[in-house]
Amino acid sequence: MIDLVDSLVRGVIESGVINGSGAEVNFDPPTKEWSARRSTPTVNVYLYDIREESNRRAAGVVESRDDAGQVTRRRVPIRYFRLSYLLTAWTQRPEDEHRLLSALLSQFMRTPYFPPEAAGEPFASTGLPIMVNVGIPPNDERQVPEIWASLGRELKPSIDLRVVMPFDPQIDLPFGPPVTEQPAFSISAPQVGVESEVVRGRDSSDEDQEGGAGRRGLERMV
Repeated sequence: MIDLVDSLVRGVIESGVINGSGAEVNFDPPTKEWSARRSTPTVNVYLYDIREESNRRAAGVVESRDDAGQVTRRRVPIRYFRLSYLLTAWTQRPEDEHRLLSALLSQFMRTPYFPPEAAGEPFASTGLPIMVNVGIPPNDERQVPEIWASLGRELKPSIDLRVVMPFDPQIDLPFGPPVTEQPAFSISAPQVGVESEVVRGRDSSDEDQEGGAGRRGLERMV
């Protein structure tokens, strides 16, 4: 599924930013070794983080019903995952890089979401869009300077792109057969001998204690 999102992001960059200019789109980590091998203008799309949007996780189960209202399927709800990309431009001149970054920012601001049918299955069957956010300040543990430090190079102008994709785990849960009859109740008479059994079940010591208490009360009254 991540590769399908990669294809969508690539399509936006190639059609709306590069547009036949001869620049490339690359998803490799932008390390020093990678930049040393680069020979053409490049837009690098580095996927640096994948995590669930836990605040959007739904509780319970999702039920599918037929025309008669009978449950035909019970499954685990859809979950949402955020893919965080670092967009950078690589050319011989900083001015050209800034122009590419401006075009990237503008193009993704005009692309707030991808329709589910654009990505194909399994996204199309969910009927849910793939949301796109660009330039949002990071609010989690991984900060941009730390990302560049982990890549072993100096800080470089970049754009943070976040894509939130719906993920259907396709886990079916068991459920019972449909109820086809009205519930029926029956009331029976108390069983004979229950009370006598209770009486017989009393400890004889209880009776002795009750009798002794009664005798002591009479003695005090006399």
